[in-house]
Amino acid sequence: MTETVDVVLIGGGIMSATLGTLLHELQPDWKIVAYERLSEVAQESSNAWNNAGTGHAALCELNYTPQAADGSVDVAKAVAINEQFQLSRQLWSSLVDRGVLSEPDTFINPTPHMTFVRGEKNVSFLKARFEELSKQTLFADMEYSEDSRVINSWAPLLMQKRLKADQPFAATRVTGGTDVDFGSLTRQLFAHLSASGVQVQTNQEVRSLKRQADGTWLVGYRRALGRTPGEIKARFVFVGAGGWALKLLQRSGIPEIKGYGCFPIGGQWLMSSNPEIVARHHAKVYSKATVGAPPMSVPHLDTRVVDGKTSVLFGPFATFSPKFLKNGSNWDIVRQVRPTNLGSMLKVAVTNFDLIRYLVGELLKTHRRKVADLRELMPSAKDEDWTLLQAGQRAQVMHNGTLQFGTEVVASADGSIAGLLGASPGASTAVPIMLGLLERCFPEQYQGWKPALRELIPTLGEKLNDQPDLARTTMAKTAGALSLQG
Repeated sequence: MTETVDVVLIGGGIMSATLGTLLHELQPDWKIVAYERLSEVAQESSNAWNNAGTGHAALCELNYTPQAADGSVDVAKAVAINEQFQLSRQLWSSLVDRGVLSEPDTFINPTPHMTFVRGEKNVSFLKARFEELSKQTLFADMEYSEDSRVINSWAPLLMQKRLKADQPFAATRVTGGTDVDFGSLTRQLFAHLSASGVQVQTNQEVRSLKRQADGTWLVGYRRALGRTPGEIKARFVFVGAGGWALKLLQRSGIPEIKGYGCFPIGGQWLMSSNPEIVARHHAKVYSKATVGAPPMSVPHLDTRVVDGKTSVLFGPFATFSPKFLKNGSNWDIVRQVRPTNLGSMLKVAVTNFDLIRYLVGELLKTHRRKVADLRELMPSAKDEDWTLLQAGQRAQVMHNGTLQFGTEVVASADGSIAGLLGASPGASTAVPIMLGLLERCFPEQYQGWKPALRELIPTLGEKLNDQPDLARTTMAKTAGALSLQG
């Protein structure tokens, strides 16, 4: 007889780990099973080397603050993204207090977030952005400077060998930014779940999802390196399988997935572990994107702390592969095609020539050319100090003829199955995304869960940006719990 469980989580990344943790805290009596097709969890998008590790709080990312034709800057999305990241910080700090997560510096470290731009137009934009953001409670600590001496004190590698006569430049800085190792965070969450009775099964690839007459889902799986089949019934299924989420949701047959497609974009980093470079750079510095480049390809020079070792990354450089995952299939891009999404994908192809041109240009870049791009931010960069590192694979969402760069939850009408599509800001906002999923898919239980959720996330339902005192108190408390002071 096929076993029936309460929840099946598909995919061993930060999304499944976060949802599983929340559900286990809320309903410890529920039986939860997680399946990961690789030999370990956190090997795809959540792996530290496959993402930027930026605690995305809109402190440095220009794409969250669009500028209108009249020069005004809209900061609404930046404020919303920051509010979301505060929820993630609160949950993580609560889990540290409860012993679910170990020493905070194994997954999060204080790292200033900076934006650096060149040219009169960009400087004007950054100044306008700063003036609007600095009025907001959550961005009150932002600093702005056009002084090379000040910027040099913030990030010396930006100024070394740079001539101010070439063109004007400016920078903003928020010292309260973070670098996050989402791989370590994911592994710790799954380790706790496993120790608490949740079945975390690796080397198991989910192959089918079939709705049963009783409302449950029959989940078919097999060993990733063999053909031994298995199946299990679940009252709720979450598909947090990165690029494979689209394929599995299509196989489920839910009408809500019709019209969706994915466009895969890969990435590479330049990495340096040279002690002299590492010692002179402590920040995540974002700059202006190339025309036609997707938001995930905004150039940035990042301090990274992975497994206790510090390095500096620059990139990402876009690559192309038909795979939806680094460990996917070359047929992924073809097998997604359905009559219901073909028109939408063709429209995306016709209306995104800038993106195609950008990708072709990226693919043609040599190592020397990539280091030349790095010199736009770090003029003193030398070819021999930098090596190439393959980053993660992203499956950008295509829907209704539009290429989207956010994340989107697709759920059945009855809430019995849901999956996550898309990329940025992704991992940083895993907590608010999963909170939204809980409210949407478990409406009957959600009201009863609220008291427990507020113990984990004290400001749940509040807007910190509108309450300066609460914001300061909350941010100071989470900084203390996560050892982010200084």
